[in-house]
Amino acid sequence: MISTEELRLESQDLRIFKCVAEAKSLSKAAEVLGYVQPHISQRIKNLEEELDTKLLIRTNRGVTLTNEGEALFDYAQRILRLMEEAKAEVNPNKFKRSLIIGASQTVSAIKVPSLFSSFLKEHRNIEVKIKTDRKQVLQEMLSYGEIDGLFLSGTYNEAQFETVYHYAEKMVLISPLYEAREEKDQPTLLINSDVNCIYRNRLLEFSKEHHIHKANIMEFDSLEAILQGVRDGLGMSVVPASVVNSRGDMKSIEYQELSEDVHIDFVVKKGKQRSQSLKKFIHFLGSL
Repeated sequence: MISTEELRLESQDLRIFKCVAEAKSLSKAAEVLGYVQPHISQRIKNLEEELDTKLLIRTNRGVTLTNEGEALFDYAQRILRLMEEAKAEVNPNKFKRSLIIGASQTVSAIKVPSLFSSFLKEHRNIEVKIKTDRKQVLQEMLSYGEIDGLFLSGTYNEAQFETVYHYAEKMVLISPLYEAREEKDQPTLLINSDVNCIYRNRLLEFSKEHHIHKANIMEFDSLEAILQGVRDGLGMSVVPASVVNSRGDMKSIEYQELSEDVHIDFVVKKGKQRSQSLKKFIHFLGSL
């Protein structure tokens, strides 16, 4: 066993280890950090020697964490976050607190930026970043501590996460005006490529309810591409009502509001110590 006096963990070693753990690759971590891979490998080796334990399992597909690596990863996230908070507390004029929030492209289109616009008016010393990706990827990021909280719709892992804020969003079915439509026997459904997207699934349900069989389906990776597709007469889609209401370029689109709402939760990880930035954001949400 290594005594406390002998242990000399460096913050940069923890940053490198954290990056390798998140990237699941030494080469990718080297690219992100701007180092050559041998340097990253040596720093990890030094860390393993200092702790006298194996932290990573190297494979042809990258690296995975050992149980000891998982434990260190959890501590590394907390230590580095506390260091950032300490700098912001000691010298707020130079250093800002950080807040990283995840949301799908559809959810983050209008509501989330609007929330942050109001929040940052009260908390100018907090730097906010929004990560957009598929729902499953974002849940993994929250689980690993890569983001502080997550806006999502539908079910989630209740054993790991808890809801601290909730709101409802209207949905609308949008389609091209009659003269802009392409002549087809069946309409084309323009959907998000994320199979967990609530708007995608609502459009598929709508097509079944209205007996739209053999509909053509086109998948897109972004909300903007879907909107442009409808504007160009490619087909129909379901999107948040706030997206339509906030834009002035929707004259070539007709839309109808659907009867049910989408329910959006803001979830955080259970049992995790919350940063001051996250606490302030949760308090802000509670005041709405």
